Amino acid sequence: MNTTAAQFPYPWQRCKIVHLVRHGQAMHNVEGDINREALLSPHLFDAELSPLGLHQVGKLRKNVHASGLLKRIELVITSPLYRTMQTAFGVFGSTESNEDAGVNCPQIMAVELCRDRMGVRPCDMRRRVSQCQALFPSIDFSMAILVVQMDGEEDSMWNPDFRESEEEMAARMGLLMNWLWTRPEKEIVIVSHGIMLQHILYRLGNDCHPSVRTALCKRFDNCELRSVVIVDKSSMEADSQLR
Repeated sequence: MNTTAAQFPYPWQRCKIVHLVRHGQAMHNVEGDINREALLSPHLFDAELSPLGLHQVGKLRKNVHASGLLKRIELVITSPLYRTMQTAFGVFGSTESNEDAGVNCPQIMAVELCRDRMGVRPCDMRRRVSQCQALFPSIDFSMAILVVQMDGEEDSMWNPDFRESEEEMAARMGLLMNWLWTRPEKEIVIVSHGIMLQHILYRLGNDCHPSVRTALCKRFDNCELRSVVIVDKSSMEADSQLR
């Protein structure tokens, strides 16, 4: 292997470290594995974490604290669905436990762009904004309004008759990543849903060797954390054209 050809130095100011986290196992995962038709059930509306999912969140929290990763993270972005907010707060949020003593936990921000595939399935419908705020008062919902309008109380983005297409999901993740580059933070966590995280990696992996892209974009396990360094090449190309 030609290691020289495989090395790509980029200016640090053009880079970010992004940690992608899928939510812990939720009740719709449990019931959907038994019967896919269960995903159409109203009782799975905005599905919450299962007991196993809560255990997975606790385990990831311990790993994040023990590794020192929590001290480096500047911002956590989460889907505003219940299972992702449970995961984001459970792993990265501040509690009254002794393990949080002297630790500055990062801001957690709800962003509509990184929610699950929308439409048809009640498990992917969001609660009212006021309910979300009451359940997670430490999560910031203000920026979500600036990115994609969280239309008052109701979930205006979810359609009971149409499921979001692959192309629409890919376009939405493109908007999310474009917005991410406007943020000043260098090390960011995105807590989202498996299919959405894969779409992010599909977008980022276009320049990778096919074998790397395949490994990078494989299906996420529940509560899996996968880290990547991303480079804003567009601004670098613009700089080069000015010279």
